[in-house]
Amino acid sequence: MSLRGPFADVSDRTGRFQLYFAKKELGDAFTILKSLDRGDFIGATGFVFRTKMGDLALHVRSFEVLGKGLAPLPDKWHGLVDIEKRYRQRYVDLIVNPHVRDVFMQRSKIIAAMRRFIDAQGFYECETPTLLNVAGGAAARPFLTHVNALDIEMTLRIATELNLKRLIVGGLERVYEIGRIFRNEGIDATHNPEFTMLELYAAYWSVHEMMDFNEALMAHLVADVHGGDTLMYKEDAISFKRPFARVSYLDAMKQWGDLDRETLLSFAGTQKVLVDYGIPPSPSHAHALDKIFERVVEPELLHPTFIHDYPVVLSPLAKRKAGDPELTDRYELFCASMEVANAFTELNDPDDQRQRFELQIAERSAGDDEVPPPDWDFVNALEYGMPPTAGIGIGVDRLVMLLTNNASIRDVLLFPLQRPLST
Repeated sequence: MSLRGPFADVSDRTGRFQLYFAKKELGDAFTILKSLDRGDFIGATGFVFRTKMGDLALHVRSFEVLGKGLAPLPDKWHGLVDIEKRYRQRYVDLIVNPHVRDVFMQRSKIIAAMRRFIDAQGFYECETPTLLNVAGGAAARPFLTHVNALDIEMTLRIATELNLKRLIVGGLERVYEIGRIFRNEGIDATHNPEFTMLELYAAYWSVHEMMDFNEALMAHLVADVHGGDTLMYKEDAISFKRPFARVSYLDAMKQWGDLDRETLLSFAGTQKVLVDYGIPPSPSHAHALDKIFERVVEPELLHPTFIHDYPVVLSPLAKRKAGDPELTDRYELFCASMEVANAFTELNDPDDQRQRFELQIAERSAGDDEVPPPDWDFVNALEYGMPPTAGIGIGVDRLVMLLTNNASIRDVLLFPLQRPLST
């Protein structure tokens, strides 16, 4: 509540409303108002009328103090502007900066719209473990923890992929999970060690059906939030009109970096490219390709673009491309120069999967600590038979950034990770 003479403004998530207090009518109770401050909570009853300015207000006949705030709120004209304090005291940020509250209410609606769209396609929402013996399904360093009850070391998941694909093996056929993922990595405008990911798998789909599904989902969400097929992100108008642009991985590297296939598919060749760009050497071929792509191609991808046909060395869980075994049926969707989705036709050959895990062991031994240890039980699951399947992962936080025009992931996370204050 904020008091102004005989009037007070009350607000909640739906908006503001005026209260009018008549001293003659309230008698001694009127004196209580002098002890109330901005941010206190009251309940009031009375009748609605229009003020001389034509605004609706409540003529208070009785009121009750519901809660008292002891800490003063920031000045209402300047708000809470200190960035670090906003993140550390999000509860204050939400009170005094209505646009922040609007972002998080919009986030909730976006995730609900995603669920409705996916459910309508016949998918089952599933919950898989956060604590794992082997954290696989992505290239990332996991967080380690100890389970006292079993006296064993475990990791927090870096993806939900392998367990969801176990459900495909089990016959559920269409599954998804929207859940928290934990990767022990750096913090910047598009990365937070704890984030939200949608992972979805469909039996009897290929990467081509998944690409169409991905397009439809993105266009649906943009229309749901913005009422059309275009949104503003920073200073750019970005169109999500279908179809999205589609460029092969090698063509993109050639177009924007003048890099040829032979160079890129050779570990020695990529090391030379790193030197040319002034990038430190990489411990593995996959890591080198990632760093080159980030430098050469990503800055060019403003409008939604599918980059497809990734090299096998970058895609240990994807099926090889028919007619070109050095490439895979995989794509990533980029927009505003950041990855939004990653999808592929899943590898369902247990022998090929075993060989790729063995190659990853060598990469891990060479010093690439983002390469996960092999999950041999997943190979065992594949031996029972997995139908042709396509899968996708979508970074929910980055998607919300796009849809709400926020340049930092910390502005779409209620409680982003912060270094603790020194005591």
